[in-house]
Amino acid sequence: MDRMTIGRVAARAGVGVETVRFYERKGLINRPRKPAGAAFRVYPADVVQRIRFVRRAQQLGFSLSEARELLELRANPTIDTATVRIRERAAAKLSDVEAKIRQLREVRDVLRRLVATCPGQRPLQRCSILDTLEQKG
Repeated sequence: MDRMTIGRVAARAGVGVETVRFYERKGLINRPRKPAGAAFRVYPADVVQRIRFVRRAQQLGFSLSEARELLELRANPTIDTATVRIRERAAAKLSDVEAKIRQLREVRDVLRRLVATCPGQRPLQRCSILDTLEQKG
């Protein structure tokens, strides 16, 4: 099957119809014209792969605008700097993820200490969690 309705596209891509429409509004996929005399718009089969690409990019932490840029670079492989730019975007995203991991580890360590110092029994004054949350900065 070469062409599909929006419902079929959504089902094959593993998203809802509203996601397909949202991606159209954001310019991530083209909104096809309704063929003359047809009741529904029909989408080319490659739109499913494009939606999956965007979803996977989001899972890896890329924003929709970053996913759009990656799609544009993918569509224009003759651009001399395409590979360099794609790698730069991925390296920057990796750096962001590593920073978030460091931050989450710090939060985890603080929470572990707080949980360890609060007996979870009365009196409330012996639990340092609330005191720590009330501290400035």
